[in-house]
This record gives sequence, structure tokens and C-alpha cells, in this order.
Amino acid sequence: MARPLDYGEPVLLWEEGKGRTFLVTLEEGGVLHTHRGAIPHDQLVGKPEGVEAISSTGQRFYAFRPRARERMMKVRRRTQIVYPKDAGWLVLALDLFPGARVIEMGTGSGAFTILLAQLVGKEGRVHTFDRREDFLENALSNLARYGLLEQVEAQVLEAGNQFPVEDVDAVFLDLPDPWLAVPPAYAALAPGRPIALIVPTAEQLKATFGALEEAGFVALEAVEILERKILVRRREGVRPFERMVGFTGYLVSARKACRKAP
Repeated sequence: MARPLDYGEPVLLWEEGKGRTFLVTLEEGGVLHTHRGAIPHDQLVGKPEGVEAISSTGQRFYAFRPRARERMMKVRRRTQIVYPKDAGWLVLALDLFPGARVIEMGTGSGAFTILLAQLVGKEGRVHTFDRREDFLENALSNLARYGLLEQVEAQVLEAGNQFPVEDVDAVFLDLPDPWLAVPPAYAALAPGRPIALIVPTAEQLKATFGALEEAGFVALEAVEILERKILVRRREGVRPFERMVGFTGYLVSARKACRKAP
């Protein structure tokens, strides 16, 4: 049964026509002020998801619970984030599942941490690390907005230091010098389990491949993903949009091999 919208939860308001979106946490007596008028939070509470909301100027909005994509893109940013177009490939490479234990090195603003926490569920655990405590504090604030703190453990750690957990199901690295964290990642991974990375330059990609192979990873793969929207207009016709989300990083995956039988 569908749950009605309630106080305390984040809601995405989608503007009809322009497609602009506004993310708010519903509060008693709260009001969303937009360039197209105001919408009282009380107008949404108790209503089904997808409900129409009319602003004070007569503009039509629709209220939805944010999907993982919107949760990621609407974080308070202190750093660059992993974009949704890359995130889908990465989580498939990491082979995540409910109950999985995963290491993330390079928490940043926590956008990808949000997706990891949602996928591993309440039975799983995301062990996320960053060298800067202020980044972790901001990321945890973003996670708290969606009620995901329970399945996340955050800690300050310098790249190259050993991870304080072992036998994990997956490792994700998002660092300027990922090769430093590759040997500790190999040590922390369970046999045969995957690692995935995102690196911004070709020089970093080459160095990362060398570090992965030297550490004992196999089945190395690197890709880039481009995303272009299609403009669908019933009268004028259909064509690709003139702008696109182009290169955002090289995506890498590999598997931990056991060169000697245990």
C-alpha cells in the first residue's frame, strides 16, 4: 500500500512545463518559496506521492519522493561527485546486494555513499573513508537527510593506510592518487571480489592499471560513458538535445585473484 507523504521526509517538487525541481524536507508550518510562488508544506502532508500542488501564483507542481538519482544530485557539495550516469556502471561492477559490506575511499560529499547505503540496505554496511574530517561531516549530514546513517560508518584515513575492516564484498576508490590505496584494498577484499574506481585523467588511468596488476587484480576493464538526452516534441519532431553530459572520468573495474591456493 502506498504511504502518504508525511512530516520529516524529503520531497521533490517538480515544476510543470520547465521541469525544475526543488528538494524540501516537510515541516509543520513550513513553506517552499519559488520563483513561481509559494507552496505550504501542510498542503502536501497526508497526500499520496505524485499529488498535484498549486503554488500561490497558480503554477502547477507535483510532489514525489526523491529517487536515488535526485538524492545524489541534490547533496550539499564540498567536492565533485560521482554522476548518476557513471554510478550505474560502477554499482554493477561492484556487484552489490542487500547485506553486502563495502569500502568506499574518498567519501567527498557523500553522493555515491547515498547510493551504496541504499543498495546494501539495513543489513549491510558501508565503510567510508576520507582524509578530511570536514568532508566527512558534510557527507554524514547529507546521509542523515535520507535516514541512511544506520548503515554507514565513516572514518578519517589517509590513502595508503590499511583499512580497519577485512573480508569485505567490494571496494570503491575515488581518489587523486588511487594507486596508493590499491594494495590495502586488495588486503581488505574477500577472495574473488571486485574493486571499482573512477579516475579523471589518462595518466592516472595508466598508473592505476599498473598498481592493480602488481597488487594481484585481474580482469581489468576501463570505460567512459557519455549521456545525451533526446528532445521529444510532438509537433516539431524529435532530435538529440544540443548539450550533453560528456566525459566525467574513466571508470575502472577488476577482480581480486588468488595467485596461490589458500
